[in-house]
Amino acid sequence: MASPAKFGRYTEGTLSSHDQVARALGTEILAGVYPPGSKIPGESEILHRFGVSRTVLREVLKTLTAKGLIVSKTRVGTTVLDSSHWNFFDADVLSWKVSQGFDAHFRHDLTQVRLALEPAAAAEAAEHRSDEDVADLRRCIAQMWDATESARAFAEVDLDFHRAVGKASGNVLMRSMSAVVETALVASFTLSSPFREEHEHEVSVRGHERIVDAIEARDGPAAAAAMRAIIGHGVGRIAKAEAGAQP
Repeated sequence: MASPAKFGRYTEGTLSSHDQVARALGTEILAGVYPPGSKIPGESEILHRFGVSRTVLREVLKTLTAKGLIVSKTRVGTTVLDSSHWNFFDADVLSWKVSQGFDAHFRHDLTQVRLALEPAAAAEAAEHRSDEDVADLRRCIAQMWDATESARAFAEVDLDFHRAVGKASGNVLMRSMSAVVETALVASFTLSSPFREEHEHEVSVRGHERIVDAIEARDGPAAAAAMRAIIGHGVGRIAKAEAGAQP
């Protein structure tokens, strides 16, 4: 994902007709409007509903097929696949899931994936980082301290930080997992942002600083441990917020 887009996938904006139709149908499939094994509406119905051309619709169906949501067969139609085929590492599929809200099971899955990937990325960053990488990470930390005007501002800098760690790792596969990290951060900040409490803000930034210190010192185990601590802090913050919301 390109950095300038920030949290763009999770906000309303100008979308092409292809993206609008793909998002609408994709979201409905994930929501169970069209359950696995069922068929999505026929071509004429979709064309009438969205007012798009057949060319656009064909491209939309190709997109949804590539994401593992549907399969098209001659004389059978377009069938929704079981969720085991859905590509949840795809940024669009994740964003469509996000649009439906965050249940505890989904958040748990996101956390487990982050714990498997991000500490390893931090450890690799400690081994492979350049001086430029460290400077980028320090810049993110400075921006975190300054990001006090809104939860969104802090969230965007936090995402930039985790992208920078992925870049510093030199591992292209870990960098490609940024969609999972972004989704997890959106979930975390939607439910409870450290921005809302001065103490939590300081604890969060200090925790990120420890990651950078370890990466700069080329201490892989310390970088991994600091990353695990940051993820755990976010999980604890959400648990605290949910407990406080209960009657």
